Amino acid sequence: MSHHSPDISTAITGSAVGDDQQIWAQAPTDDLIHHILIRYHQRHREQLPELIRLARRVEQVHGDHAECPNGLTDHLSDIQQALESHMSKEEQILFPMLLRGEHSLSRGPISVMRFEHDQHDQALDQLYALTNDITAPPHACNTWQTLYRGLDEFCRDLAQHIQLENEVLFDGPAAGKTL
Repeated sequence: MSHHSPDISTAITGSAVGDDQQIWAQAPTDDLIHHILIRYHQRHREQLPELIRLARRVEQVHGDHAECPNGLTDHLSDIQQALESHMSKEEQILFPMLLRGEHSLSRGPISVMRFEHDQHDQALDQLYALTNDITAPPHACNTWQTLYRGLDEFCRDLAQHIQLENEVLFDGPAAGKTL
Protein backbone atom coordinates (compact mmCIF):
# COMPACT_ATOMS: atom_id res chain seq x y z
CA MET A 1 0.00 0.00 0.00
CA SER A 2 1.33 3.42 -0.84
CA HIS A 3 2.20 5.86 1.88
CA HIS A 4 -0.48 8.37 0.98
CA SER A 5 -3.33 5.96 0.20
CA PRO A 6 -5.13 6.12 3.56
CA ASP A 7 -5.32 9.91 3.49
CA ILE A 8 -6.42 9.99 -0.12
CA SER A 9 -8.96 7.19 0.40
CA THR A 10 -10.42 9.00 3.38
CA ALA A 11 -10.57 12.24 1.45
CA ILE A 12 -12.22 10.55 -1.50
CA THR A 13 -14.85 8.60 0.40
CA GLY A 14 -15.74 11.48 2.67
CA SER A 15 -15.77 14.36 0.23
CA ALA A 16 -17.03 15.75 -3.01
CA VAL A 17 -14.48 13.64 -4.85
CA GLY A 18 -16.54 10.51 -4.27
CA ASP A 19 -19.64 12.42 -5.33
CA ASP A 20 -17.73 13.67 -8.37
CA GLN A 21 -16.94 10.09 -9.36
CA GLN A 22 -20.57 9.04 -9.03
CA ILE A 23 -21.64 11.96 -11.21
CA TRP A 24 -19.03 11.18 -13.87
CA ALA A 25 -19.89 7.47 -13.80
CA GLN A 26 -23.29 8.49 -15.20
CA ALA A 27 -21.89 10.88 -17.82
CA PRO A 28 -21.39 10.16 -21.52
CA THR A 29 -17.82 9.17 -22.42
CA ASP A 30 -17.15 12.35 -24.39
CA ASP A 31 -18.18 14.53 -21.43
CA LEU A 32 -16.02 12.50 -19.04
CA ILE A 33 -12.98 12.74 -21.32
CA HIS A 34 -13.52 16.49 -21.77
CA HIS A 35 -13.69 16.87 -17.97
CA ILE A 36 -10.43 14.91 -17.53
CA LEU A 37 -8.69 17.04 -20.17
CA ILE A 38 -9.77 20.36 -18.66
CA ARG A 39 -9.84 19.57 -14.92
CA TYR A 40 -6.72 17.42 -14.76
CA HIS A 41 -4.50 17.44 -17.85
CA GLN A 42 -4.66 21.21 -18.30
CA ARG A 43 -4.34 21.79 -14.56
CA HIS A 44 -1.24 19.57 -14.19
CA ARG A 45 0.36 21.45 -17.09
CA GLU A 46 -0.24 24.69 -15.18
CA GLN A 47 0.84 23.36 -11.77
CA LEU A 48 4.14 21.65 -12.49
CA PRO A 49 6.18 24.51 -14.03
CA GLU A 50 5.33 26.74 -11.06
CA LEU A 51 6.08 23.99 -8.53
CA ILE A 52 9.43 23.35 -10.21
CA ARG A 53 10.24 27.08 -10.09
CA LEU A 54 9.36 27.29 -6.39
CA ALA A 55 11.27 24.10 -5.54
CA ARG A 56 14.36 25.38 -7.33
CA ARG A 57 14.18 28.62 -5.34
CA VAL A 58 13.73 26.82 -2.00
CA GLU A 59 16.64 24.48 -2.75
CA GLN A 60 18.89 27.37 -3.81
CA VAL A 61 18.14 29.48 -0.75
CA HIS A 62 17.81 26.76 1.90
CA GLY A 63 19.89 23.91 0.45
CA ASP A 64 22.14 23.70 3.51
CA HIS A 65 19.18 23.42 5.92
CA ALA A 66 18.59 19.89 7.24
CA GLU A 67 14.88 20.00 6.39
CA CYS A 68 15.32 21.36 2.87
CA PRO A 69 13.77 19.02 0.28
CA ASN A 70 17.00 18.64 -1.68
CA GLY A 71 16.35 16.80 -4.93
CA LEU A 72 12.72 17.96 -5.13
CA THR A 73 13.30 20.11 -8.23
CA ASP A 74 14.76 17.15 -10.14
CA HIS A 75 12.01 14.84 -8.88
CA LEU A 76 9.29 17.28 -9.97
CA SER A 77 10.97 17.60 -13.38
CA ASP A 78 10.93 13.81 -13.70
CA ILE A 79 7.24 13.76 -12.72
CA GLN A 80 6.52 16.47 -15.28
CA GLN A 81 8.23 14.53 -18.08
CA ALA A 82 6.52 11.25 -17.18
CA LEU A 83 3.13 12.88 -16.79
CA GLU A 84 3.42 14.81 -20.06
CA SER A 85 4.34 11.62 -21.92
CA HIS A 86 1.47 9.77 -20.25
CA MET A 87 -1.13 12.48 -20.93
CA SER A 88 0.00 12.77 -24.56
CA LYS A 89 -0.54 9.03 -25.05
CA GLU A 90 -4.02 9.33 -23.58
CA GLU A 91 -4.84 12.37 -25.71
CA GLN A 92 -3.41 11.04 -28.98
CA ILE A 93 -4.16 7.31 -28.72
CA LEU A 94 -6.46 6.13 -25.94
CA PHE A 95 -9.08 8.88 -25.73
CA PRO A 96 -9.73 8.93 -29.51
CA MET A 97 -10.16 5.12 -29.39
CA LEU A 98 -12.68 5.41 -26.58
CA LEU A 99 -14.56 8.19 -28.35
CA ARG A 100 -14.80 5.99 -31.46
CA GLY A 101 -16.15 3.13 -29.32
CA GLU A 102 -13.14 0.89 -29.98
CA HIS A 103 -13.36 -0.81 -26.61
CA SER A 104 -11.65 -4.09 -27.48
CA LEU A 105 -8.75 -2.22 -29.12
CA SER A 106 -8.36 -0.01 -26.04
CA ARG A 107 -7.49 -2.89 -23.68
CA GLY A 108 -3.75 -2.80 -24.48
CA PRO A 109 -3.39 0.98 -24.11
CA ILE A 110 -5.45 0.87 -20.89
CA SER A 111 -3.13 -1.72 -19.36
CA VAL A 112 -0.18 0.57 -20.19
CA MET A 113 -1.99 3.57 -18.66
CA ARG A 114 -2.76 1.60 -15.48
CA PHE A 115 0.90 0.59 -15.19
CA GLU A 116 1.95 4.21 -15.63
CA HIS A 117 -0.63 5.27 -13.03
CA ASP A 118 1.10 2.91 -10.60
CA GLN A 119 4.42 4.58 -11.47
CA HIS A 120 2.88 8.01 -10.82
CA ASP A 121 1.67 6.72 -7.46
CA GLN A 122 5.23 5.62 -6.62
CA ALA A 123 6.51 9.06 -7.64
CA LEU A 124 4.03 10.63 -5.22
CA ASP A 125 5.35 8.34 -2.47
CA GLN A 126 8.87 9.63 -3.21
CA LEU A 127 7.58 13.20 -3.15
CA TYR A 128 6.05 12.63 0.28
CA ALA A 129 9.35 11.16 1.50
CA LEU A 130 11.36 14.13 0.17
CA THR A 131 9.03 16.66 1.81
CA ASN A 132 8.35 15.14 5.23
CA ASP A 133 4.80 14.33 4.11
CA ILE A 134 4.52 17.82 2.62
CA THR A 135 5.06 19.38 6.03
CA ALA A 136 7.13 22.53 6.00
CA PRO A 137 9.26 23.31 9.04
CA PRO A 138 7.80 25.92 11.41
CA HIS A 139 10.35 28.54 10.31
CA ALA A 140 9.71 28.02 6.57
CA CYS A 141 9.68 31.16 4.43
CA ASN A 142 6.68 32.18 2.34
CA THR A 143 8.12 30.56 -0.80
CA TRP A 144 8.58 27.24 1.00
CA GLN A 145 5.04 27.40 2.42
CA THR A 146 3.61 28.32 -1.00
CA LEU A 147 5.51 25.41 -2.56
CA TYR A 148 4.10 22.94 -0.04
CA ARG A 149 0.53 24.22 -0.43
CA GLY A 150 0.93 23.77 -4.19
CA LEU A 151 2.42 20.30 -3.75
CA ASP A 152 -0.48 19.27 -1.54
CA GLU A 153 -2.99 20.45 -4.14
CA PHE A 154 -1.05 18.77 -6.98
CA CYS A 155 -0.87 15.44 -5.11
CA ARG A 156 -4.59 15.50 -4.36
CA ASP A 157 -5.40 16.43 -7.97
CA LEU A 158 -3.19 13.69 -9.39
CA ALA A 159 -4.64 11.05 -7.03
CA GLN A 160 -8.19 12.10 -7.99
CA HIS A 161 -7.24 12.11 -11.68
CA ILE A 162 -5.81 8.60 -11.50
CA GLN A 163 -8.77 7.28 -9.53
CA LEU A 164 -11.29 8.81 -11.95
CA GLU A 165 -9.57 7.20 -14.92
CA ASN A 166 -8.96 3.82 -13.26
CA GLU A 167 -12.35 3.41 -11.62
CA VAL A 168 -14.72 5.31 -13.90
CA LEU A 169 -13.28 5.76 -17.39
CA PHE A 170 -11.38 2.48 -17.67
CA ASP A 171 -13.98 0.37 -15.85
CA GLY A 172 -16.98 2.05 -17.50
CA PRO A 173 -16.85 3.30 -21.08
CA ALA A 174 -13.53 1.60 -21.80
CA ALA A 175 -14.95 -1.71 -20.65
CA GLY A 176 -17.75 -1.28 -23.17
CA LYS A 177 -20.33 -0.01 -20.68
CA THR A 178 -22.24 2.86 -22.22
CA LEU A 179 -25.27 4.85 -21.21
